Amino acid sequence: MPFVSLYRYSRQPPDKQFSLPYSFPHTKEFAVSNNTISVHQAITPEPTTRPRKRQRDAAQQFISTLEGMTFPNSRRIYQQGSRADIQVPMREIKQGPTLISGTTDAAHYVDNEAIPVYDTSGAYGDPQAQPDVRAGLAKLRANWIAQRQDTEALPAVSSCFTQQRLADEGLDHLRFAQRPHPIRAIAGRSVTQLYYARAGIITPEMEFIAIRENMGREKICSEILCQQHPGQSFGANLPENITAEFVRQEVAAGRAIIPANINHPESEPMIIGRNFLVKVNANIGNSAVTSSIEEEVEKLVWSTRWGADTVMDLSTGRYIHETREWILRNSPVPIGTVPIYQALEKVNGIAEKLNWEIFRDTLLEQAEQGVDYCTIHAGVLLRYVPMTAKRLTGIVSRGGAIMAKWCLSHHQENFLYQHFRDICQICATYDVSLSLGDGLRPGSIQDANDKAQFAELHTLGELTKIAWEYDVQVMIEGPGHVPMQMIRRNMTEELEHCHQAPFYTLGPLTTDIAPGYDHFTSGIGAAMIGWFGCAMLCYVTPKEHLGLPNKEDVKQGLMTYKIAAHAADLAKGHPGAQIRDNALSKARFEFRWEDQFNLALDPATARAYHDETLPQASGKVAHFCSMCGPKFCSMKISQEVRDYANQSA
Repeated sequence: MPFVSLYRYSRQPPDKQFSLPYSFPHTKEFAVSNNTISVHQAITPEPTTRPRKRQRDAAQQFISTLEGMTFPNSRRIYQQGSRADIQVPMREIKQGPTLISGTTDAAHYVDNEAIPVYDTSGAYGDPQAQPDVRAGLAKLRANWIAQRQDTEALPAVSSCFTQQRLADEGLDHLRFAQRPHPIRAIAGRSVTQLYYARAGIITPEMEFIAIRENMGREKICSEILCQQHPGQSFGANLPENITAEFVRQEVAAGRAIIPANINHPESEPMIIGRNFLVKVNANIGNSAVTSSIEEEVEKLVWSTRWGADTVMDLSTGRYIHETREWILRNSPVPIGTVPIYQALEKVNGIAEKLNWEIFRDTLLEQAEQGVDYCTIHAGVLLRYVPMTAKRLTGIVSRGGAIMAKWCLSHHQENFLYQHFRDICQICATYDVSLSLGDGLRPGSIQDANDKAQFAELHTLGELTKIAWEYDVQVMIEGPGHVPMQMIRRNMTEELEHCHQAPFYTLGPLTTDIAPGYDHFTSGIGAAMIGWFGCAMLCYVTPKEHLGLPNKEDVKQGLMTYKIAAHAADLAKGHPGAQIRDNALSKARFEFRWEDQFNLALDPATARAYHDETLPQASGKVAHFCSMCGPKFCSMKISQEVRDYANQSA
């Protein structure tokens, strides 16, 4: 699959070059060129370290010379809220006119409306911006947080591990230089969006989200574009217009969350909930054998470029703390983590040596860096572990396996479960949302919907109520590997036992026979469970079960899951979801090829496939493609039938 570079590059002075003195392997090489859209074929790995170094060097060049840029024939627009500092970004796709009548010399055209679409790319999608990864993004929410007067600066970082890292001069060359000073809630005060929502307070974050969710569709005038099939919402409440008050009500009821750590003011507010647009998460992060900080920052930017609503840093290799700091300071979307991964790294990978004190220090470390939501595997109870003994694939969740091993080796209850209230107190201090992990999710369709899976789910429902006592926002993680006929039960069980907290699933994969294509096998399940009510879908890449995803794998996973999420929105009948479909279909019928490309989720790939056989400029106005040719195009024939009928009338 060709790699398509859609970012512009500019020459930067030597002092702007970002460099880290180490590298890890990757399997593909990508070249870049100045101010062009270029296509490069992936290089087959050589039995040396040279391709790995080139991959790291390419990532370094990418982030050192990065400029904001939007997609072809698009522009960044901002919709202002009730105050000057609420500026909600969207991407507006301009369209060409439609030929109504006449000849080439005397043609009559009618203009087509520009189409606004949801945009997660932050400064990286604004041609006027000059992002610099060394400085990080602008602190969009800093004034909103300060104006509430319920936070205070920490006299020093709370985590002993962070203190040790900061004191280690040997890490200076890896460190994000402009590290912000962390803040926390003033004693006796609550700073969570759930607390504000329950108190009847509409925050700037809630207003920002309401504008964003509407996607500017109120400006669309065309009756054709606004036509939409009725959906089957399975009980979801989908108002015609999202208001800030509706956002507040959904958060207050626990049906939606706004992941927005007070120490991550760079993030643009977004919402995860059944009654809003289905969201997509992208996983990045290094491993013990591959990747570098540059490559993970590159993957972050790339993920937001292709529509990731949130990004999880699942790093398990070296320099986890430093990698996360670079990611947070440069992320316009919420960042999630699994703290037990780093806690395990601190004890050299020996699960038996884990304890509450190490985990607590890790949670504090990540909360004060700005992590917006954390996966906590507190539902893996000692008595549930034997339920997995006869499974075909056992416990496949890394966090679940770690905690199961700890429970069995100590013959004690899960310390995350035992200290769950302590976890909630920490999260409430910084507004860290909880993503209650499904450590006993099925790892094969043979194990789907078994006793262990649902026993844990019921426990997660109990923990949800405890978290809400502390005004901590909660979502529930779900499977996994589930055949199609068994998917809906997962959604109904979650709604019933987890009190309608947002559901967040990994796929699910609907078959186990396609390694290398699991973005397809899981995209099917993701579209289905999104339709049934799942609030956020965790992407699966072609590398699932095979290796660490690279940049191109990230794109392929995101494309698959943006399609799945959009298909779910259409099936639910989400207001305005069909506008872009209608616009593209109209362009297709009218042979407006450029508009077809530009309205696509991936314009460059659509254009490249078309131009493989019709690269000439004349091919962009032809009333046929290479599939049917000029004599057999059904749409051309259909237009001729219409013209004949109109003339006869």
